[in-house]
Amino acid sequence: MDAALPRIGHYQPLRRLGAGGMGEVLLARDTRLEREVALKLLPPEFAQDAERVERFRREALHLASLNHPNIATLHAIEAVPGGALALVMEFVPGETLAARIERGPLPLVEAVEVAVQIADALEVAHARGVVHRDLKPPNISFNERGRPKVLDFGLARREEREDAGSVEGTPGYMSPEQALGAPQDHRTDVFAFGCLLYECLTGVPAFAGADPWARISATLHAEPDLSRLPSDVPEAARALTAQALAKSADAPPADMREVRERLAALAGAA
Repeated sequence: MDAALPRIGHYQPLRRLGAGGMGEVLLARDTRLEREVALKLLPPEFAQDAERVERFRREALHLASLNHPNIATLHAIEAVPGGALALVMEFVPGETLAARIERGPLPLVEAVEVAVQIADALEVAHARGVVHRDLKPPNISFNERGRPKVLDFGLARREEREDAGSVEGTPGYMSPEQALGAPQDHRTDVFAFGCLLYECLTGVPAFAGADPWARISATLHAEPDLSRLPSDVPEAARALTAQALAKSADAPPADMREVRERLAALAGAA
């Protein structure tokens, strides 16, 4: 236990897990229900920033509207002394998809199985008007049964509230319209999903670079090297990957439902 971490309500922080899209994430013990949870904290220095507090609260509302076995569950929202907020979330104890890919590309059957579940989660989120906007391998974790869970909706927004102008996301995974600060909708997640699928199958990012600017430049101007896809990847999977990574938001696939259906067809043919 990290003695420097103060208790928050009936949650006793145990250790730091890392940082999310909007703040620090801690492993904590729920002393009432005797279970481990993840606490996502808005940084104290942001507590007086009304816009950041509102975005953090909005993330809680987004998460509360989603109920899916492949999306980490929001348990509660807690006030922290000093005016900050904490999201009390399901703790997913397994490794991230990023850590899994570090061991090498996923076999085709495993990659398709994981991708189908992620696509289904995003389809449900989009049906509720929630766009993730920061989908990437570190934001997917596997639970003790090997089920992938989508984490960190810290950059999520309601689709009908999108405004142009801000550039937010992770270079190498953000869509071209994200990188340009253009209006975004569910197709932003389709592009990021294409990046994720490509990386699962090849073991390398679709848009690499030595620094964030190089990765953004690759996203805007370069094409992913589809020749790196393994020889056992069928043409249908190659076409889906290439289409999801198209620069134009108007290119197919139109939505995550189409992505899921095409992946499910691949799984059935395997």
